[in-house]
Amino acid sequence: MSLGNIEFTTAFSVDNVIFGFDDADLKILLIKRAEEPFANHWALPGALVYHDENLRDAPMRVLKELTGLNNVFLEQVKTFGKVNRHPSGRVITIAYYSLINIHKVAPQAMSFAEEVSWIKIKDVDTLAFDHKEILEYSLDKLRRDVKLRPIGFELLPDTFTLSQLQSLYEAVLDKELDKRNFRKKILSMKLLLDVKEYQQGVAHRPAKLFSFDPERYLTLKSEGFNFEI
Repeated sequence: MSLGNIEFTTAFSVDNVIFGFDDADLKILLIKRAEEPFANHWALPGALVYHDENLRDAPMRVLKELTGLNNVFLEQVKTFGKVNRHPSGRVITIAYYSLINIHKVAPQAMSFAEEVSWIKIKDVDTLAFDHKEILEYSLDKLRRDVKLRPIGFELLPDTFTLSQLQSLYEAVLDKELDKRNFRKKILSMKLLLDVKEYQQGVAHRPAKLFSFDPERYLTLKSEGFNFEI
């Protein structure tokens, strides 16, 4: 491609930061690259944007190939465009984060990956390219977003206990929350439905199960309600 007498070639890509939660830990879905550059290194899944593809369709394509899921929560994070971020040439990438119920998927490695795995956020060390920077920026955005919007429910099963809900927020925010204050605040929002069921197959006293009421949230939001944890 040329602009006047300046010649340049630039590729655009997307990188998917896919978060999951397993009742105790916040995790990230990573691939182990099968090809150079960074063969055998863990990396974020992603892909180049096709010339005839809308930008948002690219991360959705990656999600579909990895998880088989459609209609996954997807949030654009930031564009990363340092000149030397990719050793093969100039690649500008747009990062997106997604929230997935970890128990609903059996991830499949993509064509350029030899392995795919859920890894605890706290266990992630080095990543290929600038993916550690992308992960850290996305995690920071998730922590800000989850306090102001009820998006954390995307990481939970359809029904959950209050303890599971608190554990989720503690894992995402990386801090302990006072049990009494958390329950008082979350119940006062009236966004949870009592499904009239209890946990099954647990060694301790079964806890009551709840579900999130998205219609109630939209109604309250239209009336000026602000979600805040």
